[in-house]
Amino acid sequence: MNKYHSWGGYPKTHPKGIHSIYWRHHALPDNEHDTTLLPYGYGRSYGDSCLNDGGDLVITQGLQRFISFNPHTGILRCEGGVSLANILECFIPQGWFLPVTPGTKYVSVGGAIANDVHGKNHHRAGTFGCHVLAFELLRSTGERMTCTPQCHTNLFSATIGGLGLTGLIVWADIQLKSIKSPFIQTERIRFSGLDEFFDLTKQSNETFEYTVAWIDCFANNQHAGRGSFIRGNHLDDNTHHLPHSHRHKTLTIPFHAPSYFLRSGIMKIFNSVYYHLQPTQLFHSLEPYEKFFYPLDSVLHWNRLYGTTGFLQYQCVLPSQYEQDGIRDLLKVIHQSKQGSFLAVLKKFGSITSPGLLSFPRPGTTLALDFPFLGDPTLTLLTTLDQIVRETGGAVYPAKDARMDREDFQAYFPCWEDLDKLKDPKFSSSFWRRVTQPRNSTCPETKQESYVVRNKNEDLLVGN
Repeated sequence: MNKYHSWGGYPKTHPKGIHSIYWRHHALPDNEHDTTLLPYGYGRSYGDSCLNDGGDLVITQGLQRFISFNPHTGILRCEGGVSLANILECFIPQGWFLPVTPGTKYVSVGGAIANDVHGKNHHRAGTFGCHVLAFELLRSTGERMTCTPQCHTNLFSATIGGLGLTGLIVWADIQLKSIKSPFIQTERIRFSGLDEFFDLTKQSNETFEYTVAWIDCFANNQHAGRGSFIRGNHLDDNTHHLPHSHRHKTLTIPFHAPSYFLRSGIMKIFNSVYYHLQPTQLFHSLEPYEKFFYPLDSVLHWNRLYGTTGFLQYQCVLPSQYEQDGIRDLLKVIHQSKQGSFLAVLKKFGSITSPGLLSFPRPGTTLALDFPFLGDPTLTLLTTLDQIVRETGGAVYPAKDARMDREDFQAYFPCWEDLDKLKDPKFSSSFWRRVTQPRNSTCPETKQESYVVRNKNEDLLVGN
């Protein structure tokens, strides 16, 4: 059984060769199959950006060493296979935290750079790439290039958000963030709809470093977009400490759940119950960082809840001028499809520009959802969402995509050709071939022609 898959479990791919690299001074493995190469860290990309069907994978988990750390400046040099969990465990006791973190700590530094990950503090700190000072890039020619904003600047920009296509990130210099405590002062409040979400966001972004919302995507009409708003700041004193015996308690999903486990009816009930359990008045709490940033990491192999067919995560961003109507349209299409998401997250991006050439975040609002993979109905739904995103000038996140077509990707990321020129000629991925090479004429066509975004006060047209 192929254990090198993406977190969503779709699509199923079969790499031709698996190679591991353990020492940063070693060359890339000999490519005896004369196929393409792709770095593979911990497999937490949801789609096929970490997959190389028919090609070779270079496993980077052996590159797990810290090289140097300056306790006065917080600059860390570490190998590309070091996980964010490794950094947190080592440096939180010394008063340092990640400048930006996604929703899981089981991501390699190389993967965080390659996908230019973002977090709950994008409005304050931008993306992970904004805090990368330098890295060494190993190319298939054997050349090693130290890339910084001042040296090999084109490759520096192309590698941040470059999906692992420019070469292997051997080590990187990262600017960590000084903190006084591993606890987060957290506030939670229930909101009744999208208008309230945007009001809370406007108020909160001025005074809170971290903001995000869970929404009930099954709610409709006047309740559409209802959810729970979460905001927090690092505790600004050192009087609270995690005990030495502290370990984040985990639950393991030992096997794939049956296909009916996350049917829409069950998810609808869960979402409604969860929403009504949220506090109606502002609720204050002091939370350990793991509970605040990584709630899903407490359930190991949680992706197995979606069964053997897996799931598709869909994350998009809509620009500020269209975000309110656009998010409503997306939620309306999802509701009409009778499909839904167990996990739906809404977040307002800030205006800090990433150095990455193909970075996903941009000013506006991002919506992320997980859909159990039901075959054609799911693919059709996501194609419909694509059209709304495209017509509003938004984008879909490559690190979480498994099915967007070539035309949409190139519209979302018009600089893709610049990356194509700078990528290592021996590096490729299933994702990159899918979104840059002409469609195979034998592939089924899923794009619908009659889905349009409504004008204000008009209904959304759905179907042919």
